[in-house]
Amino acid sequence: MVERVGIVVKLGQDSVAPHLLEVAAWLESRGVEPVFEVDAARWLPQRPARRTAARDDLPYMVDLLLVLGGDGTLLAVADRVSLAGLDLPILGVNFGHLGFLAELNYPELYPLLESAIAGSATVERRLIMRAHVRRAGQRIAEHMALNDVVITRGALSRIIELSVTVGGEFVARFNADGLIVASPTGSTAYNLSAGGPILHPGVDALILTPIAPHTLSNRPVVIPASAPVLVAPTARDPDQEVILTLDGQVCLTLAPGDTVEVARHDTPVRLVKSPTHSYFDVLRRKLKWAER
Repeated sequence: MVERVGIVVKLGQDSVAPHLLEVAAWLESRGVEPVFEVDAARWLPQRPARRTAARDDLPYMVDLLLVLGGDGTLLAVADRVSLAGLDLPILGVNFGHLGFLAELNYPELYPLLESAIAGSATVERRLIMRAHVRRAGQRIAEHMALNDVVITRGALSRIIELSVTVGGEFVARFNADGLIVASPTGSTAYNLSAGGPILHPGVDALILTPIAPHTLSNRPVVIPASAPVLVAPTARDPDQEVILTLDGQVCLTLAPGDTVEVARHDTPVRLVKSPTHSYFDVLRRKLKWAER
């Protein structure tokens, strides 16, 4: 049973503000305590008894996370939950542009929230990736990515070479603008724009998609999620930038000799799903898939 619900909103999303008090009152009428992320709480009247928390701390304090925003907000929350090692369900309500992950519209919220609080909602487990950056043999950074891990050249750089191994087996040296390592969830994001395939979220696999490869024979490849991916980028000159981006939320500049290891995280992300929206229905509605 859910006793506390954490509420996160998209930064700067003023259209969410009128709904916060309504959500809080609805939860409190059912004996459930709302815990507001600090950016959400600033839209509410001050009340000493109201509990708030920073976004990084909120997952430790609640039994369910309610995200009122877009896909980017949900990605940021999912990455934090996984980095904390928590098995916490997330319910996303779309106040953004696409709403592919946060697929629910606000009028649909309360019936699904009711079942989530009662523990009877459908919860879908999504593969999430863990990325490590190593420098001189030492791990210097660790991040989670529900959608994709992307290694690209800098804005003014030439193509880069990326040496890739999967499960310890050498795959190829890609000469390209970059490389996308995408999960099934992220297959409909940057991977799709770069010509990669769509994977159903139930498929236990990752996708390697070169970005603008310098040869016609380089094509995306689907690999087992159980096999760690190691990427060693090489710039063509010492001043060339190589950038690592995770879910479009975190951006790091890699130094010469750095390597990036991507592997499936042990604990999947749990998304509360509407029983009336199938995956293929979302593909058709949001991406106009299979429509002429």
